[in-house]
Amino acid sequence: MPRFFTILLLFIGYFTSPATGLCDENSRPNILFIALDDLNDWIGCMGGHPQTITPNLDRLAASGVLFTNAHCPGAACNPSRTAIMTGLSPATSGLYENGQRMREILPETELLPQHFRNHDYRAIGSGKMLHYFIDARSWDKYYPEKETENPFPRTLYPDKRPVNLPRGGPWQYVETDWAALDATDEEFGGDWLVSKWVGEQLAKEHEQPLFLACGIYRPHEPWFVPKKYFEPFPLDEIQLPPGYQENDLDDLPPSGKRRGPNRYFAHIREHGQWKKGIQGYLASIHFADAMLGRVLDALESGPNKDNTIIVLWSDHGWHLGEKQHWQKFTAWRAVSRVPLMIRVPKNAAPGLPAGTTPGSICDKPVDLLSLFPTLTELAGIKSKPDNDGPSLVPLLKNPNAEWDHVALTHLGEPGSYGLSALQWRYIHYANGDEELYHITEDPYEWTNLASNAENSAKLEQLRSWAPTKFSPRKEPSLEALPGLPWIPLSQSKAPASQPDGSPFPITFVNKSGQPVELFWMDQKGKPKSYGTIAAGTRKSQQTRPGAVWMIQPMKSGKERGHFVVGDRKAKAVIPKTAKP
Repeated sequence: MPRFFTILLLFIGYFTSPATGLCDENSRPNILFIALDDLNDWIGCMGGHPQTITPNLDRLAASGVLFTNAHCPGAACNPSRTAIMTGLSPATSGLYENGQRMREILPETELLPQHFRNHDYRAIGSGKMLHYFIDARSWDKYYPEKETENPFPRTLYPDKRPVNLPRGGPWQYVETDWAALDATDEEFGGDWLVSKWVGEQLAKEHEQPLFLACGIYRPHEPWFVPKKYFEPFPLDEIQLPPGYQENDLDDLPPSGKRRGPNRYFAHIREHGQWKKGIQGYLASIHFADAMLGRVLDALESGPNKDNTIIVLWSDHGWHLGEKQHWQKFTAWRAVSRVPLMIRVPKNAAPGLPAGTTPGSICDKPVDLLSLFPTLTELAGIKSKPDNDGPSLVPLLKNPNAEWDHVALTHLGEPGSYGLSALQWRYIHYANGDEELYHITEDPYEWTNLASNAENSAKLEQLRSWAPTKFSPRKEPSLEALPGLPWIPLSQSKAPASQPDGSPFPITFVNKSGQPVELFWMDQKGKPKSYGTIAAGTRKSQQTRPGAVWMIQPMKSGKERGHFVVGDRKAKAVIPKTAKP
């Protein structure tokens, strides 16, 4: 009898020991949370561009589940990343634009890393996860140091800029440029340093389970990367985007026609830079893929391989001429559709003991809002009750499972969005304009079917799935606005305005200690008064990029300095008058 029990205990021990990899419900998997910035579907496994080189994205997709119909919650960095990290839709939070500040609008909202910290995880990370800040209070450790609130390590940029694309005016984002750099990866820094730091964490054993974030900044602009990543893309062989069609705006409603063509694309073509821009984007993707490969190699060769869930996503896509558009900020598929890959090792996650099946592909419409509840369910920790998205665990178990959800991508104003279903896309603008596309037959959204009577039933169905309530957009405070540089008379006399672009407000703040008069300099350099600003007060003024505003103290009646308006809303602080 004793021998029998000895054998029985050995038998039980064999099948329940960690060596067999059986999932312990009390264990917690590590989470490797990887973001690539501004990446559309130009990766091998998604077929977005035939020349792209992405072996590491492709190998990750082949090792888990690739979602081919995944969409971002917002059409810009800030609303998308905020939604992912909070689990709250822009329609819930009221954060729709890059110019808003997350902690002004959501001062106490718990972010994803903090939620895992509250459940005995150690949250660490490197690189860009939020919109140009770290949110130090949500992390145990960060690289660079979280107290700096700057998520970027040192990065090499050309001494003289622009390199290839001349600035068309103050309306143009200063980082829209591209060039091959004569530098090694290590000399370039940036994402190489992020991947190095993340790889070092993956090479260690840890007492607590990790929530480890890895923010790879490329292919975000500027498209400056080491020249070896440009070399596989000879300029004379560059192919234009497959989704480009010259007359693609003809069947759009007025809101779509305004949203589509922008000055960037026209400026790029005018200067013969279209293929160079495509080359720069492909090179930046190739570089980002190589940095991802360094992280994956570190995981594969380290002690955390069998207990680490990998989630990879991008905050939004990018137009490179489709719909005559360059950049983001649209509800079309070029922006909304993003890579999403999830790999769960077998016997690692309490919420999915069987793990994911390598090589699985899911074409159900999913939204990155689902990442928060998916990870809590996988890790076996308490969910966050205010999450807006459904968990993706049913699709990780079976990519062909029933799925009665759609994906939403919000634009910058409440009530404007793109809705993605299994085979259809519906775009609604706040003024009521609509677009409808049958994606299985028209993947590039070339034919707007919204006005076709035979599609009225489908249009009604898609409308019924759309949200009906939208939180109002919460305007940023004065403190959150970027500041325009003050140019004193000693440096330069106020020049003529060169207004060029759409209007927006600038807030003038008079800290000079005396009343001043505000003048707009017209195109001939003549001042035109726009009233006075009392000491210690502020004045909001509609203006345009390139406008010059001159300040004249009431007491002296002489020019003191000026501001030149840039490409976005800002504040213009008139500094205190120096004592004589």
